[in-house]
Amino acid sequence: MNMVRRNALRVWICAGALAATAHAGAAETVRIGFIDLLSGPFALTGQNSLKQLREVVAKLNAKAGPNDPKFEVADFDNKGTPQETLNALKAATDRGIRFVTQGGGSGAALALVDALNKLAERDPERATVYLNYAAMDPQLTNDRCSFWHFRFYPSSEMKIEALTTYMEGRKDIKKIYLINQDYTHGRQVSKAAREYLARKRPDVEIVGDDFVPIAQTRDFAPYVAKIASSKADTVITSNWGSDLTLLFKSSRDYGLNINYFTLNANNPGTPAQLGAWGDGKVGVVWNWVHNAPSPELEKIYVDYKKKYNEDFVFAAHWNTMNMLHEAMRKAQSTDAKKVAFALEGMTYKSPMGEVRMRKSDHQLEAPLYLGIWAKQGSKGVKYDAEGTGYGFRTEAVWDSYISAQPTSCQMKRPS
Repeated sequence: MNMVRRNALRVWICAGALAATAHAGAAETVRIGFIDLLSGPFALTGQNSLKQLREVVAKLNAKAGPNDPKFEVADFDNKGTPQETLNALKAATDRGIRFVTQGGGSGAALALVDALNKLAERDPERATVYLNYAAMDPQLTNDRCSFWHFRFYPSSEMKIEALTTYMEGRKDIKKIYLINQDYTHGRQVSKAAREYLARKRPDVEIVGDDFVPIAQTRDFAPYVAKIASSKADTVITSNWGSDLTLLFKSSRDYGLNINYFTLNANNPGTPAQLGAWGDGKVGVVWNWVHNAPSPELEKIYVDYKKKYNEDFVFAAHWNTMNMLHEAMRKAQSTDAKKVAFALEGMTYKSPMGEVRMRKSDHQLEAPLYLGIWAKQGSKGVKYDAEGTGYGFRTEAVWDSYISAQPTSCQMKRPS
């Protein structure tokens, strides 16, 4: 081999070695498939959730180390139906995505769990982890639990457990009207409310129990008239999206002056319906409150509001992505199965306090908050919501053990 060819070969080998070294040291990009409502009557919730997930990912990527994985979000519109959810899942997994997140609707969530169980059994190399940020159906961490599913948000039973604990001290509450959407989540909330109130407040009377066809009712005036005629002093509702905003609109137009305890009044577009009418009587049970006495929570909220002039609501994204990042560090891998095993039993110091992913059923154990709608500037209301001049003050905070529920989950783990 002549000198010229030998030198050329050396250059080629060195270049190849440098390229291989650079590739080995480069941070891996992990795509997260966001499968949720991005069109239709509940689109505002899904679109805001997607936007806030991307902001959390951007902040996480900005502080990641040189060898830490970087996250990238790919969105898929499931149109709110189980079938479209399955189509979106196939599109995501066909593109090599091994981590998906969803929260808008328990019907879609249950369809995802069933499909992911089958996928892992049929094709273990394509096994995919589902990071649930808001779907509350208790089945997901009981008889329908899955190794591939992790819920980073309280179940509906956990929320009702906390709310009814609060109601033990509210002796002014005597007659309760239940109104929920007519699908698995709404029926679970009605069932839990009846059972827990019977245990804690047997003196309370349930004076109504209605189920509303989801996303089909445009005028809630007939329902509000029924509530008024029942002489209820309190409503409990798990409605969300347009089914909650329109319920509030009709209640406000009617001038119904009673308590409303909700699971979703903080969702995008809903606070704008409350105004002065909701002052002191509309509450929401959720996993944080804008005005919670926590500097780290406050900074997240303020930074997001300054950047987008919108409220940061989906705090579950914060815990989800930060815990996923820690699980990958712990596993020293981005492999879905290894990361899932690392997530089991993990504790994380979140802005809401220490949280833990319960190993037995993959339910996050975390504090819960009750926010009560009140005028900005009044005690405990530093920040308003959606430019209304009103916001949610922290009425109660419950440690995770208060709302914790037993589980019937019989977890089947891969070898």
